[in-house]
Amino acid sequence: MSEKLRLMAVHAHPDDESSKGAATMAKYVADGHEVMVVTCTGGERGDILNPAMDRPEVTADIPGVRRAEMARAAEILGVSHRWLGFVDSGLPEGDPLPPLPEGCFALVPLEESVPPLVRAIREFRPHVVITYDENGGYPHPDHIRCHEVSIAAFDAAGDPDLHQDAGEPWQPLKLYYSHGFSRARLVAIHEALLERGLESPYGEWLENWPAERGDIAHRVTSRVECADYFEVRDAALLAHATQIDPNSRWFAVPLDLQRTIWPYEEYELVRSLVDSTLPEDDLFSGLREKASL
Repeated sequence: MSEKLRLMAVHAHPDDESSKGAATMAKYVADGHEVMVVTCTGGERGDILNPAMDRPEVTADIPGVRRAEMARAAEILGVSHRWLGFVDSGLPEGDPLPPLPEGCFALVPLEESVPPLVRAIREFRPHVVITYDENGGYPHPDHIRCHEVSIAAFDAAGDPDLHQDAGEPWQPLKLYYSHGFSRARLVAIHEALLERGLESPYGEWLENWPAERGDIAHRVTSRVECADYFEVRDAALLAHATQIDPNSRWFAVPLDLQRTIWPYEEYELVRSLVDSTLPEDDLFSGLREKASL
């Protein structure tokens, strides 16, 4: 069909959109569809992970710097962007874990955090929504809260009796979880590097992989081949200069090897209001066949 389709990806912090599903979004933009990234928090409590950016003028204005980074990443990916305006919860560390800071996103009641996302959905009118699974992809409190807010907003956006001041109802038709860090992917790339006599950045990671964590590979229903957009993904990642060290393992695996061994990004279809045969190779499967959307 010639009509543009619309995809919304809901993330916890600036930089998450570039490390989870970025090549998929760039592919759909190149195909002529509309993509919006929604970022729940400003990433104010994120550590500076790139030594080159650990400078006084940067640390003095982390919120402003991260907003500028996000704007640049969105430009590179070709997506529109929306902030929900909540405050980063930080990642608590220690034993016992310290309490979360007052007023942070993870502590905001759902009755306050869901309506802004409902409004964003009703205004953008996405056919597909992507978010994190119930574990947040990894157990960061903001990622888990992002999951909870996304599920509630997906269900509420099409209900005319809910959030009546948030715009005209709109029901997205498919909901996915992003599964970008499966153990199967790491093992495949790790082994391919060793077979070629190259050093792998994943050896220690795999050795310390907790047995109880298992792997989410069995949950994957949908693989989007997007290897042609891995360079765009990496450029968007590098735009988040406070968070991404260009010398880190993010960029240790040659792109040609990635394209050969794992040329796709993976998702789990968890809700669908259209017929779609699994496994899929297209998040818009079942929608392209509709005469009118």
